[in-house]
Amino acid sequence: MLPDGPTPGLVLAAPLLLLSVGLVPTAWANAWPGLMARLCGAAAWLAFVSALLAAAAYPFEGTYAWIFYRVELPGGLGALTLGTYVNSVTVIMLMLVAFIGAIVTRYAYNYLDGDPNRGRFNKWLALTLAAILTLIVSGNLLMFALAWIATSLCLHQLLMFYPERPAAVLAAHKKFVASRVGDLSLLVAVVLIGLTLHTLQFDELFRILAAMEGPVPIALEIAALLIVIAAGLKSAQFPFHGWLLQVMEAPTPVSALLHAGIVNAGAFLVIRMSPVMSHSQLAMGALAVMGLFTLALASLVMLTQTNIKVSLAWSTTAQMGFMLLECGLGLYSLAMLHLVAHSLYKAHAFLASGSGVDAFRAPTLPHASPGVGPLRLLLALAGGGLIVLAVGAAFGVTAGHQPAHLAVGTVVVIAVTQLLLQMAGVMRGEDFLRRGLGLSAVVAVAYFTLHALFDAALEGSVLPVQDADGPFQVWLAQAFVGVFLVLLVFQQVLKQAPAFLGDGIYMHLYNGLYIDVYITRLIERIWPGPLPASVTPPAPFAPVTSPGA
Repeated sequence: MLPDGPTPGLVLAAPLLLLSVGLVPTAWANAWPGLMARLCGAAAWLAFVSALLAAAAYPFEGTYAWIFYRVELPGGLGALTLGTYVNSVTVIMLMLVAFIGAIVTRYAYNYLDGDPNRGRFNKWLALTLAAILTLIVSGNLLMFALAWIATSLCLHQLLMFYPERPAAVLAAHKKFVASRVGDLSLLVAVVLIGLTLHTLQFDELFRILAAMEGPVPIALEIAALLIVIAAGLKSAQFPFHGWLLQVMEAPTPVSALLHAGIVNAGAFLVIRMSPVMSHSQLAMGALAVMGLFTLALASLVMLTQTNIKVSLAWSTTAQMGFMLLECGLGLYSLAMLHLVAHSLYKAHAFLASGSGVDAFRAPTLPHASPGVGPLRLLLALAGGGLIVLAVGAAFGVTAGHQPAHLAVGTVVVIAVTQLLLQMAGVMRGEDFLRRGLGLSAVVAVAYFTLHALFDAALEGSVLPVQDADGPFQVWLAQAFVGVFLVLLVFQQVLKQAPAFLGDGIYMHLYNGLYIDVYITRLIERIWPGPLPASVTPPAPFAPVTSPGA
């Protein structure tokens, strides 16, 4: 079934190019490692070019669906089809992942030079990218789930690239267990959706659920909750976040691809399944609460870390929580904007982490900046609030909007507050008014402009939340604001007077409240077959530098 319009070849080219490279046998790949690296890089860049051409061919409006092969499933589940589903979400994700894949393969070309298994690495890197891109363009929910599983299995090979490293083995096993639970949750959700709606095609699901009014069948409520579980496990949400902190034993390109691409699949799943999610207030609430709790915990722990990559990993966990919180509030377009920005930033952060160490060690001139007292903090917060309110009013954002929009506006206020506090430490008088306030206004304008653009781009590609102004949404918005204000205060306390918290609290935060220790012990009990004795992580420890020093 091929609709009129542009050919699907541009969309399919991206995963097929990388798949053709990934199917090279491992023995051949290791026999010609340099050629394999060049083939992987060429396929990745051609995939990015095809993604750009697809974005030009398919405007950010309308939906295109193709079916090339169809297999009917028993029990009224619908059908498993090989086809594509293209809307603005597909185009944005296709360009993003293809671009990150091209950058990572180019970085890996030099990074793995001389490694005896360089060819095998590029083989599995190509297969992992092919699986992710297949996930993005899939037009069938069951096909989506199979690509979801394939992505995890291919990534497992990259995480186990150094099997002689016990920490790498532990992290890969923990990721494997969490992924299998998430895979099972997603597959059960697929079955429930198929039995209820008798179709697994994304375009048909959107059409049916967009016309549905009133409460949805209980099977869809359960499916939505299972999607929340699958998304949370894929995005390393509390309490199964520990594996994300321990995959640093894998090569740096793997960390960059994982943190900038694969871990975002949880948010992409929720956005893609918005027709189901938006009908379930229970699932949306669970998603928001999980994201909010993970965000608060990870943000506090991140402030105490001294290892650059570990700090980046905690940052990823916090950002994933923030992203799922946005989805739980029904702000799909903002979550997509966040996903794009975070992916680009985190890919650069990991690939440039070595430069971060050099910058930390570089000599700097001492600078005495005034402390941030309560009055100074309140003045900066009030100034940031006025700037954001003024810019928001110019964009038509008022108190009449849904509570979630107002809550997210608070995050912009806090970001502007931080900027004003930093600028006030180095500027005075007219210079501060001109540059500090001006730069804050630019930040606010950039946020509202990007939000408006993504709102327009995703219109018609996601289904809005049915009860955006309900009491539960209001409560979530208030909790959202409260958590961010507390985080702002804690950040200033940890920066200005860390001894105020006491050595005990600082140490507990540094060790992530020991949550992952219990999860690790559980994994060791349920994992089929003994793990190497050296895999067991050492006991938690306090940071080398005392917070009061």
